[in-house]
Amino acid sequence: MAKNEQLQPPLFVGLDIGTTKICVIIASPNAKGELNVLGIGQADSDGVTKGEIKNLEKVSVAIQNALTLAEQRAGVKITSVVTGIAGEHVQSFQSRGVIAINNAEQEIKREDVLRLLNDTRRVALPPEQKILHVFPQEFIIDGQGGIHDPVGMNGIRLEATVHVVTSANNAMKNIEKCVERTGIKIRDIILQQLASSYATLVDEEKELGIALVDIGGGTTDIAVFEEGVLRHSASIPYAGNHVTQDLRKGLGLLQEQAEKIKCEYGNAFSKNIIEDEPIVLPGIAGRSPIEISKETICRIIQPRMEEIFELVADELKRNGFAKRLAAGIVLTGGGAMINGTSDLAQTMFSMPVKLGIPFGFSGGLVQEIEHPTYATSAGLALYAYRYRDKMHDDIEEEHPLKNILQGLKKWLKQM
Repeated sequence: MAKNEQLQPPLFVGLDIGTTKICVIIASPNAKGELNVLGIGQADSDGVTKGEIKNLEKVSVAIQNALTLAEQRAGVKITSVVTGIAGEHVQSFQSRGVIAINNAEQEIKREDVLRLLNDTRRVALPPEQKILHVFPQEFIIDGQGGIHDPVGMNGIRLEATVHVVTSANNAMKNIEKCVERTGIKIRDIILQQLASSYATLVDEEKELGIALVDIGGGTTDIAVFEEGVLRHSASIPYAGNHVTQDLRKGLGLLQEQAEKIKCEYGNAFSKNIIEDEPIVLPGIAGRSPIEISKETICRIIQPRMEEIFELVADELKRNGFAKRLAAGIVLTGGGAMINGTSDLAQTMFSMPVKLGIPFGFSGGLVQEIEHPTYATSAGLALYAYRYRDKMHDDIEEEHPLKNILQGLKKWLKQM
């Protein structure tokens, strides 16, 4: 095996531990430096609730199943992955730091910026929370704000406002334990909607102002970008699984039947239903078949999706972004695939809405991942490749600080 591992190409693997499914994407660069998709693995997720791991053994087995499928399709052996984290425990807030420039030339160096950003991390957190990311919003030199790259400028007082994302420490440890049980090493853990943004948003959208709304199984995760920088992140505890449960209870169906109805016949926008053809489901234990109309299904799905979008709209309005999204909204995640979801969102938000399909890969199994379900796992693989030279082994240290030493301006644009 060691000999085969030496011959295999460099691998960049994204592992998405979702509430409904575990997804794995294996990518490798070609001669032009473009990523090819070598393998895809997917397994039903059991033991995850609203993005949080509740059963280590069940989740470890599901991860192993997805990894094995991806390895078999790619014909390679995975040794490490980048994975994401989401859930109600993920929190974010704005912070500020300030330092003095004390060198003889009073010129700001990258080491000063690193020192400043370390200062912004010195915030009082509950003992169970841990800093996951720190995203600079702007730098201020001697009272002059709106600066994106202070390196090389002169001043005696350097300040920064940053967007801090924190996660429950135990949630991160549980992810580590589940992955390590499979014999795989974690290279990094990042915010899930940030990962999705790498695979679904272009730089121009991030510059203009855009909200990514990732509708998963257990949570709907939001990321707002403006001027190329992540400005806000949030998580809403309602998503695709809640639609399925509504159908199960409202129609008296089994879980599997409700999921099938949602995916194959469901619609979130009543105006899209032109022909109200009945759907016939086999009865249970010898009972008569069940006949359900598409309109009835829509009457159950649409109110839940409206509730989710209302909560998203409230989050955007409360944080001052409702009227600043020139590029509109991108919907992604498996929950965004319910028919009519984009049409409903367009009506409710009164701004441009599009479906976020993963991109950024040039060959291999590209067509197989062109689906919102793979947005996070695809983004994680892209992230792993983009930061391959800056990845660290110890997730106790937050990687963007290292990136600053490689060039702050470039990093700010990429994020």
